[in-house]
Amino acid sequence: MYKSLFNKRPPLVFKHFSNKGYSLFACLGREVIVSVLSVSTLSHAAASSLSVELEKADSTHEEMTGIVMDDVEVTTSRAPLGIGQAARMVTVLNRSDIQAAAVQSVNDLLKYAVGVDVRQRGPIGAQTDVSMRGGTNEQVTILLNGINICDPQTGHNAFDFPVDISEIERIEILEGPAGRIYGTSSLVGAINIVTRKEKDSSGEVRLEGGSFGYFSAAARGNVRDGRWNNQVSGSYTRSDGYSRSQNGLLNSDYEGSKLFYQGEYDNTNLIVRWHAGLSAKGYGSNTFYSAKYDDQFERTTKFFSAIQTEVTCGGLHIKPALYWNRSEDRFELIRGSEEKVPFNYHRTDVTGINLNSYFDWVLGRTAIGAEFRNEDLVSGNLGEPLSTPKHIHGTNRDYTLGLNRSNISLSIEHNIIYKRLTVSGGLISIRNTWNEMPFKIYPGIDASYRVGNNIKFYASYNTSLRMPSFTELYYSVGDHKADKYLKPEEMQAIEGGVRYESKGIDCRMSVYYHHGKNMIDWIMDTTAEELEWESVNHTIVNSLGMELSGRLNLSQLMPAQKLFKSLSVAYSYIDQDKDLESNLQSLYALEYLRHKLVGSIDMHLVGKLDMYIAYRFQERTGSFTNTNGYTENYAPYSVWDTKLSWNDTHYNIYVEANNIFDKDYVDYGNVRQPGAWIVGGAIWKF
Repeated sequence: MYKSLFNKRPPLVFKHFSNKGYSLFACLGREVIVSVLSVSTLSHAAASSLSVELEKADSTHEEMTGIVMDDVEVTTSRAPLGIGQAARMVTVLNRSDIQAAAVQSVNDLLKYAVGVDVRQRGPIGAQTDVSMRGGTNEQVTILLNGINICDPQTGHNAFDFPVDISEIERIEILEGPAGRIYGTSSLVGAINIVTRKEKDSSGEVRLEGGSFGYFSAAARGNVRDGRWNNQVSGSYTRSDGYSRSQNGLLNSDYEGSKLFYQGEYDNTNLIVRWHAGLSAKGYGSNTFYSAKYDDQFERTTKFFSAIQTEVTCGGLHIKPALYWNRSEDRFELIRGSEEKVPFNYHRTDVTGINLNSYFDWVLGRTAIGAEFRNEDLVSGNLGEPLSTPKHIHGTNRDYTLGLNRSNISLSIEHNIIYKRLTVSGGLISIRNTWNEMPFKIYPGIDASYRVGNNIKFYASYNTSLRMPSFTELYYSVGDHKADKYLKPEEMQAIEGGVRYESKGIDCRMSVYYHHGKNMIDWIMDTTAEELEWESVNHTIVNSLGMELSGRLNLSQLMPAQKLFKSLSVAYSYIDQDKDLESNLQSLYALEYLRHKLVGSIDMHLVGKLDMYIAYRFQERTGSFTNTNGYTENYAPYSVWDTKLSWNDTHYNIYVEANNIFDKDYVDYGNVRQPGAWIVGGAIWKF
């Protein structure tokens, strides 16, 4: 259910094409045609974005021979590169994948990306830790339309998006360190959520209902007038939850709302895009943070805003962006009982400005970028004492602690393309004001070589870093003891792979090695008299991994049959080598998916009725302390999901079933996941 997609640029017709290696740069970002051959090439994605807009194209040189691709483009470098020359792969969950899958949230959908580890504490997006390749939930950069929305307080709430899953056009997943592209946080990869942008004025309404008191409603309206486009969407979701506390009270209930507005002005050489969104939710936190308390509760509110511009001045392309994100979090260890245990309050404001550009010259294409990002926290229990306390709205308490830090980054990248060979290299220089961190340089280089029209070999060496979260630095509450002198995590990685792609077939294989230094985790000494979690820097964590995937478009391969549309299978394996004594238990960093197998089949049954079946097997290494105080290893498990849908031009009616065999399993600690879950819904389009 996942594949790479690529965009198309405006037509470019050559009357003469000089036979020079570097002359390819004259048509990068466009599609060109010789005779009846059609070839897609990548266009621009700056540091702040993995993607660009759809554009048309049409003509090329014989050295650019390739195959016809889909009409959405993604890339993994600061400068645009052609599809045949791109040196790193991106996994894309596109619109058709989202519509076919039996999922209610982005978190659910990511479970079927083989390189992604999704550890849910609650369903329908209540709270999910997402990581890649044996890393932690803090080590992935999360972007919304190319804007970094990572929360420096904690990665637990990173997937609080202001858009409903029905409003997402695609999800782009870049695996492996990406420091020179995204700076801090991109230690093991990046995930970019791209929202829908309708070509014409339109509207849509969705209603869903199902097990455990589940109800969800969403609506979208879009108005396009010439070069202007404005779109508003909103949704409301609630559920009673699937479990109760020992006192018989609901402890996995959920209620949340989303509101999102986006606009665009497109005048060829000047494109301006902006968005503003709100996500507000409250949910029973079960035993999320402590097995001793089974009636925890959390409420989060997040606001996102950004404006992006793309200007073309002759051969110079400039993309500035400005953004502000605010996060508010209230955690209740004992739900509704602040007199027993005071609630934890936090508020984080993140502001940033970045400027990215690229230009062509005789030796290739060069990209230059810079970014300033400020992270400010006020809290009841995180940070240093504030000189002037700030009032907590709606309470009789004040924020008495806080922390402010700024990040400055400068980057440069150069791309050389000679016939079938691509080399893309660059570096980023980063300085953070926290702990007086000086400028440090993180380089990276990618290379690929095409053999014929269907096979491409690629290899890369990349580095990155990750600043500690505010929670890792200062959360010393209850049985937790933080270290405010933690060092930044650093990663070096090498990767090699091959991809085969032809009509109806897409197969990939990759092998990677990650060398992590100063990896941050919460560690517990299970032999100590007083059990407590301490935030520490591991000396070294090495990861060796492999990923295999294959997708068959059965409609293309066997057009005579009408039952099977597509089939996909993917497998990943990871082995980590680290220094950890047998009496120490890891909370995050040393619990990873050793084996993951995913598969799906998409079928057309009869008329307009489609059926989708997905399978997932996971085996996690690591252990947790159960409610009886004993250490328990994670057990492997398999889960099946399915969806039946009747798809018409103006409406869709569907029934989804998750965990159809009612499997009892855990993704994290003592938080049991829901059994069989059934949802029915309908979408009307106008």
